[in-house]
Amino acid sequence: MRRTLFTTLTAAAALALSAQAGEAVTYDVDGMTYEGYLAEATREAKGLVIIIHDWGGLDDYEKTRAEMLADEGYDAFAVDLYGAGNRPDTTEARKELVGQLYGDRDMMRARILGGIAKAREASGENEAIVMGYCFGGGATLELARSGEGEGIAGYATFHGSLDAPEGADYSKTDAPILVMHGGADAGIPNALAAQAADAMEAAGVTYEVQIYSGAPHAWTVFGSDRYREHADQQSWDAFLDFTAHNLQGG
Repeated sequence: MRRTLFTTLTAAAALALSAQAGEAVTYDVDGMTYEGYLAEATREAKGLVIIIHDWGGLDDYEKTRAEMLADEGYDAFAVDLYGAGNRPDTTEARKELVGQLYGDRDMMRARILGGIAKAREASGENEAIVMGYCFGGGATLELARSGEGEGIAGYATFHGSLDAPEGADYSKTDAPILVMHGGADAGIPNALAAQAADAMEAAGVTYEVQIYSGAPHAWTVFGSDRYREHADQQSWDAFLDFTAHNLQGG
């Protein structure tokens, strides 16, 4: 049943890339304006899911995932870490923006937390799951390590960055973590997934690491050469199970 539903959702996702039912939400963090995206649950909300975008910035991909979560009964809010209207379209521009945030992790976390605060205000939900794609996965783990995410029920990453600053650990993490990694990711080797698992184990964090055979980096991106339906389906199912288990409303 879930596979049939997923196939239907992925087919609909291609259409959703050009038409979303949610709404843009502007908000300020430290004097700068950001533009997030809210998709409200299509029935009584079971909780809130925060989506952190990849290095390309918040675009139709994250909006589509938000709509898919809304169809599953969750309010979903995609945060913006770059600023309203700042959507880099070259590799150089993306590297620059990501580098700025990795170079100032206090600023990165402040932008994430500002987005979460706006998501709670806009949705009326408090308890939340934070998830991210690629760079957004690394940002998700940064927040998890910091222990600054109050009211966060869990953290999840899809083909996310897994390296951490020297000396960083998970001793302040107080919510479970789900890491979903591509076994054929040339840029993020499986050894890094093992290192992340070791660090979480050492800290006593509840965690799970799933590795999907044959999945390259960015395997969830619809329509791309890297898209792998088997890994997308398995990881999406794993994420929905994780969210339902850890959100009280789920």
